[in-house]
Amino acid sequence: MMDWARSIADRAAWQQATQRLHAGEASLLGLWAEPGFAHMALMHAQAFEVLSFACDANRFPSVGRLHPPAIRLERAIRDLVGLEPEGSPDTRPWLRHGGAYPFLSAQGESLHQIPVGPVHAGIIEPGHFRFTANGETVVRLEARLGYVHKGIDALMAGAPIERAAVLAGRVSGDSTVAFALAFALAVEAALRVEAPPRAIWLRALAAELERLANHLGDIGAVCNDAAFAVMHAQCGLLRERVLRAAHACFGHRLMMDGVIPGGMQRDLPGEGGPLLLALVAHVRKSFPELVELYEDTASLKDRTVGTGILSGELARQFAAGGYVGRASGRDFDARRSPGYAPYDRLQFEVPMVHAGDVNARIWIRIREVEQSIGLVEQILRGLPSGGISIPIATSGSSGNREGLALVEGFRGDILAWVRIGPDGKIARCHLRDPSWFQWPLLEAAIEGNIVADFPLCNKSFNCSYSGHDL
Repeated sequence: MMDWARSIADRAAWQQATQRLHAGEASLLGLWAEPGFAHMALMHAQAFEVLSFACDANRFPSVGRLHPPAIRLERAIRDLVGLEPEGSPDTRPWLRHGGAYPFLSAQGESLHQIPVGPVHAGIIEPGHFRFTANGETVVRLEARLGYVHKGIDALMAGAPIERAAVLAGRVSGDSTVAFALAFALAVEAALRVEAPPRAIWLRALAAELERLANHLGDIGAVCNDAAFAVMHAQCGLLRERVLRAAHACFGHRLMMDGVIPGGMQRDLPGEGGPLLLALVAHVRKSFPELVELYEDTASLKDRTVGTGILSGELARQFAAGGYVGRASGRDFDARRSPGYAPYDRLQFEVPMVHAGDVNARIWIRIREVEQSIGLVEQILRGLPSGGISIPIATSGSSGNREGLALVEGFRGDILAWVRIGPDGKIARCHLRDPSWFQWPLLEAAIEGNIVADFPLCNKSFNCSYSGHDL
């Protein structure tokens, strides 16, 4: 289980933690609140801690005043809980969409604005993008999100653990396994129980299938936004094979509701192992041809190389997870550190490059596809026998019990924090999608590029709307 420190912070300790973030001595993992308290999760020197601040008069010292990655989280806290971050540099509402919204301005001659969304063409979630451009060059981009806010935190409060697990798996449908796993690990940490070994390995199997499906889909979609439809079609075929195998093995194409606190809902059927081995053999044979096609198509590389560059400094400051961070030199993967079973018994590499452009984010995905193929094979070879779940005894305690977990989804690290009350129900829960720290970086990466390259940059980030908006 994940080791983490827990403390109630006075004003001095809270501000000291903020100073550490400002100095780059720690990374912000999450910032959330409940009536009367603000909570902050930090990572520093591979150690993890959660600080809680008692808010007199519903106020707390702003973290975003010194550490910009916290600004949007504070705006959400103000709208959802009514706590005021003192000294925040941005006091605009976040989730309240009625009335006029003052987008940030840009000064200069010959500038014009282009509004896009919140309704988009095709199958895509809603979000408003406001471009300020000089001719075709983007001077500033600001995204306004929150259109798919579902009230997950409020729905979690008072819910039975079984119901809360269902909600966790629906924060962002393309990451349902990762969110369900993060929630389950946090619950198990709070209750001091551990799922059976077979369930732990099956969870990793489902997680790697989820990673494979999403990376294959993203590689094709990025190429499609550069008008290279053949990659989109071929990667789509491979993704479809993964989804069909997932349905055959776990009863759902996205493997929704498979991971539960205490283990797994469903065991791998007898034909599951051979089916998955055949799948990875097919991907191992077909995928290198697509990689070669991507690498050898000069017109495609002309669109992706040098486009949408994210600096390593910003990636580190925002603790950018997943392919966004690793494409800009941030060497972090929650499967490795803090780490969780069974990855401590599996061999895999964490690819990393420093270019920070669209091409780099594609190559991180390519290398992670190759690693996931190997992980699926290792898991199938090492899969233990035995049961797949244990009963979760939730009542009988006289106090609250808290748990924290950090899980590597396909986009990056997902944070889960839970508090279980004496009645065995969820007293409070917070789930943080990696997109909270990636959306602002997309705004930075597009500056200086042409408007026509925004779809390419946007898809190379592929931030979640639903996961972000909770």
